[in-house]
Amino acid sequence: MMVSSRKLIIYFATFFILLFIIAGSLFLIMGGTDFGISKNRVEVIYVQGEMLTGSVPAGLGIAASEDITKSLKDASNDDGVRAIVMRINSPGGSPAAAEEIVAAMKKTKKPIVVSMGDVAASAAYYISVPATKIIANPDTITGSIGVIWEFQNRSKFYEKDGTEFYIAKSGEMKDMGGDWRGLTDDEKKYVDQVISEAYGRFVHEVATDRNLSLSKVKDLADGRVYTGAKARELGLVDDFGSLDDAIDVAAKLGGIEGTPDVTYANKPSLSQLLFGGEKTNITQFTGYFFDNPYGKLLSMS
Repeated sequence: MMVSSRKLIIYFATFFILLFIIAGSLFLIMGGTDFGISKNRVEVIYVQGEMLTGSVPAGLGIAASEDITKSLKDASNDDGVRAIVMRINSPGGSPAAAEEIVAAMKKTKKPIVVSMGDVAASAAYYISVPATKIIANPDTITGSIGVIWEFQNRSKFYEKDGTEFYIAKSGEMKDMGGDWRGLTDDEKKYVDQVISEAYGRFVHEVATDRNLSLSKVKDLADGRVYTGAKARELGLVDDFGSLDDAIDVAAKLGGIEGTPDVTYANKPSLSQLLFGGEKTNITQFTGYFFDNPYGKLLSMS
C-alpha cells in the first residue's frame, strides 16, 4: 500500500511538473515576457496584405485594422517604447480599415515612421501620410490615390443560361449591385456621389498631413501609382531607406542614443499561424475600396 501511494505521489508530481513546463512554454511562445526588455525601444508594427476591418492572425495575407490599432495603442501606452515604425507592404483595402488605423495613429503621441516595402499604395498610402516620416525604397510602388467600386452586369449570361430571378426588396436600391442586372441612371449617380465623398476625404488627408496644396494633390490623385523615387520628388514620401534605416530614424526622433533596442508587435510567427489570436473572424462586408493597383479587387459579401 505504501509503495502504491509513493507511486501515486510521483505520478502526480510528474504530471504537474510537465503541466507547468507546457504552460510556461506556451506563454513564452504566445505572449512572451517583459523580463529584461529595454525601456528605450523602437516598436515595429507590420501592415502586410489587403487591409480590412476585423481581426485575423498575422501572416495570412490580411492586414486587419483591429490588430493593427491594438498594436498602436499598446505601443502608445508602453512607457518603454520611445518610437514606432510601421512596416507597410500592402496594395490597399477598405476605406473603413484605413480610417480606423489613421485614427489610432493620430491618438499616439510618440513619433511614427512608416517604412514602405514592395508596395504601399492606395489605402496603404492613406495610412502612411499621418506618420512623422515616410521612408520608401526608390522602386517601392506607392501613390494610387483614388477610390473604386466595382459592379458586374451578367444579365446576358443569365439569359443565355436560362436563369431567372425574382427579387423581393424593400426599396428601389436595395438590390443595387446585383449582377443579374446593370445599374440604373439614378444608381450610377448615387455611386458616383459615394465615391466622390470618400475620394474627397482621401485627398484632404494627404494635403493636410503632407503639407501640400489641395490642388496639387488632386493633380496627383488620378489613381496612378508612383515609384518611391518619383514619390519623393512629388513630396509624397520623405526619404529612401530600408526597414533598418527607418528604425534608426525613429530612434533619433524618440531621443534614443546609440543602437536602439527593437521589438516586434505583430510579426508573423509560427505560433500565430498555429494558434491565432483572441479573435480569428474577418468582418464580412460589401463595399467600395481605395483603388488597388494590381487589378480586380477582392470582394466579400
